Amino acid sequence: MGYEPLHHKYRPQIFADLVGQEAIAHTLSNALNTGRIAPAYLFTGARGTGKTSSARIMAKSLNCLSSDSPTPHPCGKCELCHSITNGNALDITEIDAASNTGVDNIRELIERAQFAPVKARFKVYIIDECHMLSTAAFNALLKTLEEPPDRVTFILATTDPQRVLPTIISRCQRFDFRRIPLDAMVKHLGKIATNENINIHIEALTLVAQIAQGGLRDAESLLDQLSLLDGEITVEAVWDLVGSVPEQDLLSLIEAIAADQSTQLIDYVRRIMDRGREPLIVLQNLANVYRDLLIAKTASDRSDLVAMTSSGWERLIQLAQSLAIPNILLGQQHLRSAELQIRNSTQPRLWLEVTLMGLLPSAQGAIAQSQSPNPSQVQPFVRTNAPATSQFTPQSAKSNPAHSVPPSPTPQTINAPPISLNQKTEVPNTSENSIVPTADTPIASSSDDLDNIASVGYDLDRLWQSILPMLPSPTRAIFMQMQAHFLRIDSNSVQIGLGGKRDETTKNIAIQKRNELEEACSKLLQRPIKVMFKFVASIAQTEQVQVTQPLPTSPAITPPAVIPAKPISVVTNPSQPVTHARQQPDSISNPVQALPPNQTKGYVGMSEEDMVVRNMAEFFNGQIIDLDDEPSE
Repeated sequence: MGYEPLHHKYRPQIFADLVGQEAIAHTLSNALNTGRIAPAYLFTGARGTGKTSSARIMAKSLNCLSSDSPTPHPCGKCELCHSITNGNALDITEIDAASNTGVDNIRELIERAQFAPVKARFKVYIIDECHMLSTAAFNALLKTLEEPPDRVTFILATTDPQRVLPTIISRCQRFDFRRIPLDAMVKHLGKIATNENINIHIEALTLVAQIAQGGLRDAESLLDQLSLLDGEITVEAVWDLVGSVPEQDLLSLIEAIAADQSTQLIDYVRRIMDRGREPLIVLQNLANVYRDLLIAKTASDRSDLVAMTSSGWERLIQLAQSLAIPNILLGQQHLRSAELQIRNSTQPRLWLEVTLMGLLPSAQGAIAQSQSPNPSQVQPFVRTNAPATSQFTPQSAKSNPAHSVPPSPTPQTINAPPISLNQKTEVPNTSENSIVPTADTPIASSSDDLDNIASVGYDLDRLWQSILPMLPSPTRAIFMQMQAHFLRIDSNSVQIGLGGKRDETTKNIAIQKRNELEEACSKLLQRPIKVMFKFVASIAQTEQVQVTQPLPTSPAITPPAVIPAKPISVVTNPSQPVTHARQQPDSISNPVQALPPNQTKGYVGMSEEDMVVRNMAEFFNGQIIDLDDEPSE
């Protein structure tokens, strides 16, 4: 007899030989002992878990000649057991559905099932990879599966039960074969190595079981290949045979990345590729290590979840301590986005090196900084920390709620150039003799948000400023007036705080604009995001100052002015430049002069609050929305 591969030689012959499928073996054994044989069975599960072997054991158990009735312990020596094992039994039909997909094949099988068995007690039809059958073939099989002829049993096996018709599944007893546990597989491979005199190290044997990922046939085939090597089979020999990058080389790459050593990183990756590893394989293996790195960081006691040796696992745990979780997650995303580029590039080695350079902490910091929004692109709302004892007039609070003017004992007249009516109002550059409103970082997160920022690697204030330009102008103006800001960011959701009025109208407007926020957040964070809202404490009242005339205001809330050709005189003090409200002035002795009354042309009959809302919308090229009467878009 010729050479017999290990996965054939050590195929289970009875239910007790099944590895890692004790529940299924026990159930089928009890069914045989009690004589409760179902007309049809459906065996599902991953490859190499024992589906076809169990179907053949079931056929032998039903027809073993050494017993007068079905038995869970077929002898394996009688004529019928031998013929079933060799695949030439007349009453046992095993077909491959991939090559017999049509309704004619199933019709022929049904016609043959009407005849009584020739030698066996039961006719058994084993249909392997049954999901490959056409819909017509499945429908032709329905009636026979539900009410088959006497002493006929169907056993269907598939790796993809989702493609099997529900009407077929409902007529079968379904058994789901799980992937073989690591310990059970190592124990079984150890027995084979002992019987076959294979000199293999225990860590190499464990690595073989891990690489197989629960498929016993794959593990036995790999062990069969390794048995051809000379001397003791080591972990390095296993990595070389499967064509993957050795774990020690991958860990060296991680060490160079954690140490931010670009030259050492390039040196390591070129050594790996010079030994014949393809760039795409290096990228995929490194992505696996980044997944293992996250497991080592968060669950250092779960070594069973990774395909690594014990020494490599300990080294990985030490490396995980030097990397933050946000950096690991960003590295995973960076590797995932680079796979398509390397796969389709004519220079995969170059792009692999470029990709790995992007994993360095310095590179990730530069990328994050480059993606930060420009503060000049967005006009934010302003917090102030003014003393609560200051007084103010309602008109001045509505005109400019965010800025105040320091004492100016020596007035000075400054001539401003005329401005055309069609010219868009611009924010002037800050200088010693100009009055320019200053803006702080918008709504800062509370101390409780610091952990959330660290958990995702983003600054919540900067991220919110990046979201605002992506929103339509009316929506942006609404959320700015609501004083919205990020409270928390998770892997698939964000929480936005609303500091405006706590009424039903505000709630409805925010909910109606949720889709636009979710779209903008998903685009910026590059993952599906769910937006949730929460009312929070409103922004503190600004410094209340006592003035007799309205103060100059920011272009965001200033009515469009009709300015005469002659210069405008503004009183200020060149020796004391205008400061922000955070400087907390004690008093204002010299109020500034108001702009000419004709600047309010076009706003006759409008309240101060309506003027603010209208100018906010015009500044963002939007439209006026009545938040109280029209909550919908």
